[in-house]
Amino acid sequence: MKPLDWNLLRAFHATATLGSLSAAARRLALTQPTLSRQILALEADLDVALFERIGRKLFLTSTGSVLLEHTKLMGEAAEAVSLSAVGDVQALGGRVSISATDTYSAYVLPDILARIRLEAPQLTVMVLASNDLSDLHRREADIAIRHVAPDRDGLLGQRLPDTEAHFYASNEWVRQNGIPADGTALARSGLIGMDDIDQFAAYMSAIGVPMAASDFRLLSNSGIAVWQMVQNGLGIAAMLREVADRTPEVTRLPLDLPPIVVPVWLVTHRGLASSPRIRLVQKILSEELAHTIQPRSSAL
Repeated sequence: MKPLDWNLLRAFHATATLGSLSAAARRLALTQPTLSRQILALEADLDVALFERIGRKLFLTSTGSVLLEHTKLMGEAAEAVSLSAVGDVQALGGRVSISATDTYSAYVLPDILARIRLEAPQLTVMVLASNDLSDLHRREADIAIRHVAPDRDGLLGQRLPDTEAHFYASNEWVRQNGIPADGTALARSGLIGMDDIDQFAAYMSAIGVPMAASDFRLLSNSGIAVWQMVQNGLGIAAMLREVADRTPEVTRLPLDLPPIVVPVWLVTHRGLASSPRIRLVQKILSEELAHTIQPRSSAL
């Protein structure tokens, strides 16, 4: 087999890492048709398909994933040489996408993004606010903040300190309705539900709040929507402590119920773990999230 052209490998590496021809073309200062021809030429040289083209999106094939593993060291070496020549982490460029729940994206990430912008002003950060798990194998995100452990080969997870959720109501709601005495009273107090409602109702019952799915009168698949309902005095909801701490005019209800323990994971794909920009963003996320969710005194 003839030696592979580094320019073709570089084109593949940039496209696979950034997830689109347009982004890779901007990174390499090429036109998109030129980059596309280089990808096709590499596929022809190797006689394999490296990407699946679904609509306007590109997804790595299994062969493409293997090739990315082999090219990432070359790509990172080239990026490291570039950084060494500049001699300043602030010159670190490119794009990093972070997926997180909508509440984390709205309430917790902004402070962390401020630090990322300060330390690496040339980075572009894309926040994907979704309560569904992003598919890191398909490069839907580079780094995911999740509340479940990674469960697929090729994913790397960093376990952060667990956080907790408690029950909250607006100060005005408490003034009008008082504080429920126990879990049974809480179940009759207008608890706001989250999808999957059957699973949520089962969990509530398990911790001492006897509710069936049919008992909920307000529901949403959006944590932000639920939290806005709470702030508007429409009822009570469970919320992560670090979100509630950033929200004025809400009260944590002093209920004799076990805290809802929520794990926190930072997850990325093994193929991106050695990227300088991924390492920098993950380091900042790790430090800031650990500081944010460190256990605090249980005193109200």
